[in-house]
Amino acid sequence: MAPVKVFGSAAFTNVARVLVCLEEVSAEYEIVDVDFQSKEHKGPDHLARNPFGQVPAFQDGDLTRFQSRAISRYVLRKHRTDEVNLLREGDPKESALVDVWMDVEALSFDPIMHSVFYQHRVVPALGGTPDEKIIGESVEKLRKVLEVYEAQLTKHRYLAGDFLSLVDLSHFPETHYFMGMPYAAVFDAYPRVRAWLEELFARPAVKKVIALMAKDFN
Repeated sequence: MAPVKVFGSAAFTNVARVLVCLEEVSAEYEIVDVDFQSKEHKGPDHLARNPFGQVPAFQDGDLTRFQSRAISRYVLRKHRTDEVNLLREGDPKESALVDVWMDVEALSFDPIMHSVFYQHRVVPALGGTPDEKIIGESVEKLRKVLEVYEAQLTKHRYLAGDFLSLVDLSHFPETHYFMGMPYAAVFDAYPRVRAWLEELFARPAVKKVIALMAKDFN
């Protein structure tokens, strides 16, 4: 069977989210670069894969998909086993908890992290000056989210329960970049969150994708 194709550099957090899922289920994949400088992402071939002209796009035979969380769910469903069931399908209560915390990640956590990354890394790269007010407000919002996470992780090993899930994996790409910025000390006040992240970042799949992110980012 031919490997699936993931379109977009591993340096993009949404691409990294898909890659870590593929690594966790030991699926074969090929990363296909999309040249943003030449505006390949706005060309007809890529728009046929992702009509928003973004990454990732995903191809599995004659099936194409876009949106990283949807792709991740597809990968985890296709390769689900009794040992690797990162959506907890088959257990309505646990799968519902995965859905709840995936919404938290997508709506409450990820936008904050992206805002800080954009101001700290992207704006200077474009020749601008970071807006420290936006960064400060974002870090304060992050504290409130981390308070909720700390309480949840006091009761459970992982965010959705006492089982690893897509929820946990989905947090790692943005957090990885954030930990390399001057604001990372915000996590120090939340020991349960720190322990959760240390366990997450020690996973072989996460280590593999971090190496790919570093290679492409540089």
